[in-house]
Amino acid sequence: MSAPARPAGAAPGGDGRGTGAPTAGSAGERRLPLAYVLPLRWTDDAGLAELTAYLRRLSARVDVTVVDGSPAELFARHAEAWRGLVRHLRPDPALRGVNGKVTGVLTGVGAARHEHVVIADDDVRYDEAGLLAVHRLLDRVDLVRPQNYFDPLPWHAWWDTGRTLLNRALGADYPGTLAVRRSTFLTMGGYDPDVLFENLELIRTVRAYGGTEAAPAWLHVRRLPPDTAHFLGQRVRQAYDDLAQPARLVTSLAVLPALAVAVATRRPRLLLGAAVTTVALAEAGRRRGGGAAVFPPATALAAPLWLLERGVCGWLAVGRRLLLGGVRYAGGRVRRAAHFERTLRRHLR
Repeated sequence: MSAPARPAGAAPGGDGRGTGAPTAGSAGERRLPLAYVLPLRWTDDAGLAELTAYLRRLSARVDVTVVDGSPAELFARHAEAWRGLVRHLRPDPALRGVNGKVTGVLTGVGAARHEHVVIADDDVRYDEAGLLAVHRLLDRVDLVRPQNYFDPLPWHAWWDTGRTLLNRALGADYPGTLAVRRSTFLTMGGYDPDVLFENLELIRTVRAYGGTEAAPAWLHVRRLPPDTAHFLGQRVRQAYDDLAQPARLVTSLAVLPALAVAVATRRPRLLLGAAVTTVALAEAGRRRGGGAAVFPPATALAAPLWLLERGVCGWLAVGRRLLLGGVRYAGGRVRRAAHFERTLRRHLR
C-alpha cells in the first residue's frame, strides 16, 4: 500500500494564499472552537446559492475552510461568493492521490486552526446542535461518526435510505461526514488518498493507529439528496465499496443465486419471508437512537429493493475489478476500495 500522505501545517491557496475568513462572529453570537473542512470539486455551480447561504450560517458559529479543486473559472466565482465567509484554498499541489476528496481533506485538516475538526461533503447540512454534539464527543474520542438522513426525500433518496437503515440495524451507517482530532490525524500521517471508500479508510486508519471512535445512533445530521442522474451513476461505484468488506460482499453476491433458487423451486414463501425479515431489520434500524424522528415509516419498505439492487451491482463491481482493474472515479480508475485494518496496523507499526 502507499503510505498515508502527511498534511502540511498550512496549505496554500490557488496563488499561495487562501481567501481569508473572519476569526470571530458578530457581537452576541457564540462561536465554537471547532474547524469545519469542506472538500469540493464542482463542474457546475447549480447549487452555489444554496451552499453559500449554508456557509454564511455556518461561519457565524465555526471556522470554515473550503478546499476547492474546481476548474479555475468556478474557483474564481467561488472565491468572490465566499469572500469574508470562509478560508478558500486550492488543494495542496504537493499531495498526490487518485481520490481528490482525500487530498482536499488532507489540505484542510493541515490548515485547520482548531483541534476538533468536522469533515463534511458539500451536501451535508449541520445545525448548531449537531456541531455542539460533535465538539463534545471529540473531548473523549479521536473520531466521531454521525448518522445522515436525507431531507427532502425524493424516490431515489427513499430507496437509498433502505441501505442506511440496514447499516444502522447492524452497527452504524457510513455518512458523508466524520469528525476527528487534528492532533491524532496529523500524528498518524493522515490516510491513503489512493482508495475509493475514503470514509472507511479514515475510520480504519484511526482504529489501526489505536484511536477511539464514537458512532452515536442518535446524532442525526441532515444531508441533501443527489439528483436522480447522479444517484443512478453511483450504483456500481457504491457496490464496489463492499470489496473492502468481505462479509457484506458475500451477502450481496448471494442475493441473486438465492432468488434464482427460490424461483426455480417455486417457493414464493421464501421470497416473502426474506422480504419481511429485511423490512423488520430496517425498521429496527429506523427506530434505533430516536431515528423515527428523521426517518419516515415507509423508508423501511425500501430495504428489500435496495438489497436486490446491491445483489445485481455487487456482481457488476466484481466484474469491473477482475476485467477492468477497478472502477472509474473522477476521470480515473481506482482499484482498491479500502485497506483492511490489519494491513494499516502493520504499516503504521
